[in-house]
Amino acid sequence: MGVEKVFILFIPEEGNVMKKRWLLAAVVMAASTALLAACGSNSGSGANSSSSSSKTLNVAALEGGYGSAAWKAVVKDFGAANPGVKVKLTIDKKLESVVSPKMKAGDYPDVVHLATGRPDALTETMIKSKGMEDLSDVKDMTIPGEKKKVSDVLMPGFDGTLATEPYADGKTYMMPMFYAPTGFFYNATLLKDNGWAVPKTMDELMALGKKAEAKGIALFTYPTTGYLDSMTYSLLADIGGKKYFNDAMGYNHDAWAGKEGTQYFNLVGNLVKQSAKTTVANANNENFRKNQQLILDNKAVFMPNGTWVTSEMKDAPRAKGFKWGFMAVPGVKADDQYAYTYFEQIWVPKKAKNKALAKKFIAFMYSDKATKDFLKGGAVQPVKDVTKQLDAEQKTFYSVYDNGAKVLVGSFQNAKAVEGVNMTDTLFGEITSVTNGTKSISQWQQDVVKAADQLRE
Repeated sequence: MGVEKVFILFIPEEGNVMKKRWLLAAVVMAASTALLAACGSNSGSGANSSSSSSKTLNVAALEGGYGSAAWKAVVKDFGAANPGVKVKLTIDKKLESVVSPKMKAGDYPDVVHLATGRPDALTETMIKSKGMEDLSDVKDMTIPGEKKKVSDVLMPGFDGTLATEPYADGKTYMMPMFYAPTGFFYNATLLKDNGWAVPKTMDELMALGKKAEAKGIALFTYPTTGYLDSMTYSLLADIGGKKYFNDAMGYNHDAWAGKEGTQYFNLVGNLVKQSAKTTVANANNENFRKNQQLILDNKAVFMPNGTWVTSEMKDAPRAKGFKWGFMAVPGVKADDQYAYTYFEQIWVPKKAKNKALAKKFIAFMYSDKATKDFLKGGAVQPVKDVTKQLDAEQKTFYSVYDNGAKVLVGSFQNAKAVEGVNMTDTLFGEITSVTNGTKSISQWQQDVVKAADQLRE
């Protein structure tokens, strides 16, 4: 048996403006014609090159806020579980800038760990061009080194959504990785010392804002507008339920222009107007940590974020007695809150040369060994009973569902590319203008409705 060589290209992300990005999602953005052409589906050499004669596996992975040590450990364990496999780990900081030129030249990775929602929209481009391999059979694969199948350990609710089945055809093209509940982060000590109750409704939130203002503290801040996606999704589901949420994700006109849509825009518009004065100036990839620092300095009470923020800010200075607090996004009603769950995605290009080995590697991502390796870096795999292995701080975040919040996953449906139209740029990007008062809430709503109509037609 020949030696299988596994080359892993791992790119750490600067900042952690993932969307998120830290947002779960199948939003299709416009991409360059050249990249679309390069990523398009093809039944030629790529489709027929998965023979056993090809032994070199190229895996491109992007690091979020969890560090690179965990990936190195996973690679080592994968090699141990697969005798004869040589693993080479290559680390860089920007995945798209390294992978895209090679893809345009016809040199495709076999496995890509890169979520939707990033500025370069490489994953969305692959979705749009139908350049991904069907991974439905991975769920039926036995995890390397174990007797369990992937489907036996995968947590319910993380499959069968637009984030894994972007064409809504019942086929899985992206497998879930690293899930993280999202919501509002705050200094629990600040609320305790001031006798402020944790708000469960938007009315309670705004009322608390007046109390904070009296003490010279802003109610709200956000790292960048991209971090407002999870808040938006949670609030949409709270306002109208999951059916309404799905309608909005399908660019339905009435969902955005109707009564529920207007309620959403008013709630968010009025909230962001209570942001710290420095929020807009620092809401970018270079300075977003300065906005996060406002929470640690007691200069703002709440910010939307994901569980990775504690690792990002672990070495930052903080107010005396600071203790991370976390809650679901306040709802319209106290007993109806949603906590949007973000997870990253791993996929195989249709033109990959070693699809069988690529799928085997993906199946290993759900093994006990890989799960433990990732946990050491703070990344939580969507596997059953994983919460039993979390430390006290992590349990504070992941127990949000045990405290009554409802799970919400999914994002915008796959849509045609329309030149000059980007739903996320309009829905989230324009919040900057609403925050600083250069655009009215009604103008923002009109722009979003127009974008939805153009993408739906």
